[in-house]
Amino acid sequence: MGKILSINVSKKKGDIKKPVNEVLLVKNFGIKGDAHFGFGHRQVSLLSIFSLDRAREKNKDLNFGDFAENFTVDIDLSTLTIGTKLKLGNSIISISQIGKECHTKCAIYNRIGDCIMPKEGYFASVEEGGIVRVGDTIEILLN
Repeated sequence: MGKILSINVSKKKGDIKKPVNEVLLVKNFGIKGDAHFGFGHRQVSLLSIFSLDRAREKNKDLNFGDFAENFTVDIDLSTLTIGTKLKLGNSIISISQIGKECHTKCAIYNRIGDCIMPKEGYFASVEEGGIVRVGDTIEILLN
């Protein structure tokens, strides 16, 4: 089991996300009010604190949401595979993609010259919606 350390949202894709205390996950759509809200397989994004801490070794000024991740978590995401189901609070998500191809340089790339999401970001679809709060537990249901 793990914990949600930060929840982050933005109004525009590619922007650094700002921390919030809670969000509403909507089945098949993602986080209500986030730029990536909508039908597709990358409805929410996750980044491990371990990945963020490694990036902080090069740049101390990195904060939650700087890599445009929705959820910063304290579990080792590298142990998860596509199809893994996670329970976040009372919601359930399913890992749908590991890493991504960046077609344009995002805000964090422009600021520090690198982005870890193409290799270390995890993306998921929402299978069961609900309110998710900072500090909620994360449980691996199926791996």
